Amino acid sequence: MALSRRRLLQAVTTTGATAAVGLGQSALTATAAPAASAPGDVVGKVTVGYQGWFACAGDGAPVNGWWHWAQNWGQTPSPSNKAIVAWPDTRDYPATYRTAFAALGNGQPATLFSSYDQSTVDVHFRWMKQYGIDTAALQRFNPTGGEGPTRDAMAAKVRGAAEAAGVKFYVMYDVSDWTSMRTDIKTDWTAKMRAHTASPAYARQNGRPVVCIWGFGFDDNQRPFTPDACLEVVNWFKQQGCYVIGGVPTWWRTGDRDSRPGFSDVYHAFDMLSPWMVGRIGTAGDADNFYNVATVPDLAECTAHGIDYQPCVLPGGVGDRQRAHGDFMWRQFYNMGRAGVPSVYISMFDEYNEGNQIAKTAESQAWVPAGSGFLALDEDGTACSADYYLRLTGDGGRMLKGQLPVTATRPTRPVAGDGDTVPPTAPGNARVTAVSDTTVTLAWNAAGDNVGVRGYRVRTLKGSTATPVGTTGADATTFTVSGLSASTSYTFDVQALDAAGLLSPPSNQVTATTTAGSTTDNIALNRPATSSGHTQGYVAQNTVDDNANTYWESTNNAFPQWLQVDLGTATGLGRVVLTLPPATAWATRTQTVTVQGSTDGTSFSTLRPATACTFDPATGNTATLSLPTAPPTRHLRLVFTANTGWPAGQVAELRVYRA
Repeated sequence: MALSRRRLLQAVTTTGATAAVGLGQSALTATAAPAASAPGDVVGKVTVGYQGWFACAGDGAPVNGWWHWAQNWGQTPSPSNKAIVAWPDTRDYPATYRTAFAALGNGQPATLFSSYDQSTVDVHFRWMKQYGIDTAALQRFNPTGGEGPTRDAMAAKVRGAAEAAGVKFYVMYDVSDWTSMRTDIKTDWTAKMRAHTASPAYARQNGRPVVCIWGFGFDDNQRPFTPDACLEVVNWFKQQGCYVIGGVPTWWRTGDRDSRPGFSDVYHAFDMLSPWMVGRIGTAGDADNFYNVATVPDLAECTAHGIDYQPCVLPGGVGDRQRAHGDFMWRQFYNMGRAGVPSVYISMFDEYNEGNQIAKTAESQAWVPAGSGFLALDEDGTACSADYYLRLTGDGGRMLKGQLPVTATRPTRPVAGDGDTVPPTAPGNARVTAVSDTTVTLAWNAAGDNVGVRGYRVRTLKGSTATPVGTTGADATTFTVSGLSASTSYTFDVQALDAAGLLSPPSNQVTATTTAGSTTDNIALNRPATSSGHTQGYVAQNTVDDNANTYWESTNNAFPQWLQVDLGTATGLGRVVLTLPPATAWATRTQTVTVQGSTDGTSFSTLRPATACTFDPATGNTATLSLPTAPPTRHLRLVFTANTGWPAGQVAELRVYRA
């Protein structure tokens, strides 16, 4: 388990804040400074840190336990076995898991979500879209140990959710306790993570894929790297064509307190700097002090050196009673606004371990396990809705983008739309504007509301059942529904949502039929691939890179082993083609392969029973598996149980074709 950043860095907080006061709070005045770069996917945007590191027993995750929910992952979370300090509101999740906590105060069972469920990640990214969050930074700790396969799978799940929701994402490496980081991080990027930059949802800035490295320069034993080693890694990523963000110490500019000396060249080599702030401030007064001693001079330093600036904004710890029903967080947004900061990093989206999450949280003791000791969002006596800090983040982002005036007065109500009982009017003239084999694009006329429309919800209709498939912000009157099956008829409608959470009547219904997909296109090309394990650098992503000379090799002497690809949408499949490298050194061999399929990545059915596939270099080292009766499939898995040429599963190219 990765340790809490705040707990590890708390020791420098008091020293840093106290020493900073001596610089003088009134010595500097804020003037708006232009960013070094034009707006992109991180500049001029609101980014959230996304952990995605919660698992539950029975969810199918390779980590196989209550990952980050409990101190002992092998035992069910309980009052004596917990690793969180705040309780999530789980009402929106399609799947949850029973814990050993007592029932909630309202009598409902105490259940938790699993990040490993695709449906959970989909919910999180729909929230981001709904509440105006632009980009998610997926936290990636040392992936070479036992957590690696689960973290690999989470990257693919985040990619799928981001693509479906219309939110950007990027990889954010945390180098804490990663002794062999200098070589491992390069291998991980080239062999695994770089493949995700092919996604249209992968964040780009100045035309380059974004990657963040968090932890260089911190003065502690978890990150003992030398300046030369760190600078070499930063420059290596830039040579790969990346836009590189540095998650750096609070006092990076002065090179003291939480920063090691001698790191100035490292810090100034980054394209963007994001100084850490969790554990440094806890009140609005602290925020004002840091505005003077850190934010304003940091921004000036970055501007002078052509570096983009992405400071942290945090909601405060629930258990630490820091939030002050949103006033603490809004004061930080206000300070960023009056300083002219265009980009912010929210710490964090789903950090229930430290309690500084903005994701939906128990709003009162009615939604907290009885006797657990957890505080709820109303801990200071002010009622707050579960989504309050998502709404607050959205309003803060609008202020920084110039859509709201810069104001010290928090505009966001703790309970949305207090007193408002009038729902919006129905969106008008819903219509289909584009259709492909897997997508339908809709447009509609804006709805009206007595207070203001906050967003729109798009639904697909089947009989009497209406299922939400996406949300938009208040200014968007178009949406592309993705992940659809080819040659299939779909019916949709749209509802408006106001600040009080009231829904409008539905729009008129529209129907569209997706086009037929090509049977000659390899739909696995550059899609996220995962496996049960791999040997050395022979990773799963090699099988979808259109290069027959790279390949996947599973863990040796450990059958059965599996290889899996996420096709992005449930599709009728006709055949699977497997290849091995064409070199004659790959002698003839027969592998036994079972083909399985799933629509959710969790429950798999057999599409073709175990089949002996012979690979002969004289005939191209290729095997074809036909799937004449396969149902629509999104996640395709190949299970290997034997190989006459080597004690492992081996595939160079995995090609999948529609029926």
